[in-house]
Amino acid sequence: MMMLQHGSTQLICLTASSGVPLFTRGASKQLPFSVIGSLNGVHMFGGGQGVVLSCCETEGGGKVVWRVFQDSVMLIAVSGGEQGGACSSKEEQVRLQRLLENVWSCMVLVLGQDELTNVRNVERLKRDLRSCFSLIDQLLEERQEGIMGNLTYCADSLLPPNPTLLQEAVDGFAQAADSEFSCLIVHGRIAAATEKWWRLAPQEVVLLSALLRSLSASGSASCDYPVFLPQGSPTVAHRLLRFQLLPGADVCVLCGPTPSLHRAESGLVGRFWTPLVETLRDCLAVGERCLPGSVSLRPDVLALLLINRETRRSVSCVRTSTNHLLGDPLLPSKARCWELLKLFYIFSTTRYFTQEEILCALPEERAQRGNTEDFVLGFSHQPLQCYLVTEECKSYGLQTPQHQLFLLIPLSVPTFALRTVATQTLSDIVAATGF
Repeated sequence: MMMLQHGSTQLICLTASSGVPLFTRGASKQLPFSVIGSLNGVHMFGGGQGVVLSCCETEGGGKVVWRVFQDSVMLIAVSGGEQGGACSSKEEQVRLQRLLENVWSCMVLVLGQDELTNVRNVERLKRDLRSCFSLIDQLLEERQEGIMGNLTYCADSLLPPNPTLLQEAVDGFAQAADSEFSCLIVHGRIAAATEKWWRLAPQEVVLLSALLRSLSASGSASCDYPVFLPQGSPTVAHRLLRFQLLPGADVCVLCGPTPSLHRAESGLVGRFWTPLVETLRDCLAVGERCLPGSVSLRPDVLALLLINRETRRSVSCVRTSTNHLLGDPLLPSKARCWELLKLFYIFSTTRYFTQEEILCALPEERAQRGNTEDFVLGFSHQPLQCYLVTEECKSYGLQTPQHQLFLLIPLSVPTFALRTVATQTLSDIVAATGF
């Protein structure tokens, strides 16, 4: 299995009944057809013996995860080795299982469940699946640093300086388009959305954001795109209208047959958004920090991920000037901080903290994940805080009824001070933004 590069992931999609390959994505050096056939064959052999093969590990540190959806499509993820070298087998397994769930839902989002479960013509399905590739590649490559929703099932958010003005505009824009579902995306993150948008299943909110990033990257000023909601409406399509307001700022609305793209573009976009150009520029200026200037973070916070457990929203950022502030040239790079933040999130939620998305998962997903909760069952209480000290940094996790906070902190900060850093950071953000 070391035919894959260390740290790379390949995704294979086949028909569940006959094992006909539909597509492969991911690693530049693809696995030979004979290996793909063997991976499918060993899963089918297990099924014939009444055994569900879901995961295995190779001698070289690679991992293979299988999953069959709706008795129709089999997805296989093959990892060439633990990414970043610091994640355990368990962390890698969680990452790959989440990847397969997201890829299936993204296929439903674009094509609808009927086309995937009632396959009449395999060659036609192969052609249709090409329209999912840009979205699947985004999930595989994790192109945009700081996008964590694929893993957390929380909507990656940006907290704007003037939230009230933007909220009123989003609500008014949706109403004028005969819809209750609209959101404003800034730098690939949700800056404002209607109440009904937040009521969509968490995974749907995350995948719609990913689709909007993909559509925005195509360079078009507007588009009218049919989408199926994987949990809310897997067989009936809605229209997703998307408009670029400024470079980096897009607004979208989920609607029925009306209004037409032209009517929405010419009659509604200017009416609601032209008066807010300066407000949008202020919002864009927040940038990857995702937090407005009213929030002042302590200099000893390298990176953070803050989740609102009630709204299923998250904000995350990595400090780029921390090395200079602390006079420490040995701190992890920005890209490495994002990687460590994801690994610490998986470490904490698979061992200590509650994972709300289990409540939203399909029954078979809940059963599958139940096997990984043995570690938690060893506790007589629900852990509220945890920390980890590695060679690169210190990590601290904090859980309250409403929030989960994950921090990366320099090694120079004493371990006994970590709790103070975390509680103060949480208090500062919530007091300034109400998040």
